[in-house]
Amino acid sequence: MLDRLPEQPPDAILSLMAAFRADPRADKIDLGVGVYRDAEGRTPIMRAVREAERRIWEGETTKTYTALAGDPAFADALIPLVLDGAAPRAHIAAAATPGGTGAVRLAFELARMARPDLTVWVPDPTWPNHLSILRHLGIPARPFRYFDPETRGVDAGGMLADLGGVAEGDAVLLHGCCHNPTGADPDAETWAEIDALLRRRGALPLVDLAYLGFGEGLEADAAATRRLAASGECLIALSCSKNFGIYRERAGLLMAVGASGEAARRAQGALAHLNRQTYSFPPDHGARIVSTVLGDAALRAEWEAELAGIRDGMAALRSALAAELRRLTNDDRFDFLRRHRGMFSRLGATPEQVARMREDHGIYMVGDGRVNIAGLNPATVPVLARAMVETGL
Repeated sequence: MLDRLPEQPPDAILSLMAAFRADPRADKIDLGVGVYRDAEGRTPIMRAVREAERRIWEGETTKTYTALAGDPAFADALIPLVLDGAAPRAHIAAAATPGGTGAVRLAFELARMARPDLTVWVPDPTWPNHLSILRHLGIPARPFRYFDPETRGVDAGGMLADLGGVAEGDAVLLHGCCHNPTGADPDAETWAEIDALLRRRGALPLVDLAYLGFGEGLEADAAATRRLAASGECLIALSCSKNFGIYRERAGLLMAVGASGEAARRAQGALAHLNRQTYSFPPDHGARIVSTVLGDAALRAEWEAELAGIRDGMAALRSALAAELRRLTNDDRFDFLRRHRGMFSRLGATPEQVARMREDHGIYMVGDGRVNIAGLNPATVPVLARAMVETGL
């Protein structure tokens, strides 16, 4: 029977990783994989995380199950970090998930449970896995304009015009900060217009918050999500992979903000039920690391300092790349790199230019021209800049 299974298309990122590993060139550069790397090319364990793990190892007395929605301490640590009182705690249901991807899928399933004829509106472009999960679940997806390829910024007018067609009960997927793959985020005024429009239309905001703390800082990065939570119902899928550097521990959380305590109670039961149908009890080690760090003032301060260092380092790489491109071209057309936030930027390269960058210069990036800025270091910034110019970007 298994030989009748349909062939699945290869994952673009995994294929890119395999091609990079097979490339014998010593000076090759990986800007495709979406993980943070320091100047030495490592994805380090944060000091606060290492200390939290030590404390867990020394103090843990059991490996028994927690609860269907995970250890409540995990949600109790993250909800104030993200929402800071934007919605009453009694109006918020939450469930731990295997990573941010698990939270996104759980959000889609919860929304469909509430609205079986659900349509999810997705920004064009968005993280490809959003679309893959929706296809797998059989949930209709409808794109709305988001990115302006000329300015390399947000197409606010096009986005708001498209979202004017959202129907009551539809869900609208939004990136809370550090948009993947473009790096372009709406400004505060545009966020206010998005919020007001969705409330008028009776649509459900669904926020993917995968890079909290990687943009402007924890408070600024959470501002749009807090606005949405303060004004009505919303779903928030949070990842701890990037900002705590615990990619392999798979720590995520879905928050469901209801209009009342009764709505939150129903959502909490639905979340526990959905978890039960997929993996029963969510993993706990990464969640316990997060709650340990956030629950100790000294560890939290050290984590915030480390996170600020990561954020500042990526901003410095952005500025250096923009400056080098301006020097080489005597043109400011790449200054958008300074304005983008988070790990990613979309360069505007064609698939042919992406292929030339890989073949001629050993620079690997996703086919749509998305680069991981954190894959650079001071020595490789000028290499990328020269390759971009020589390739005709």
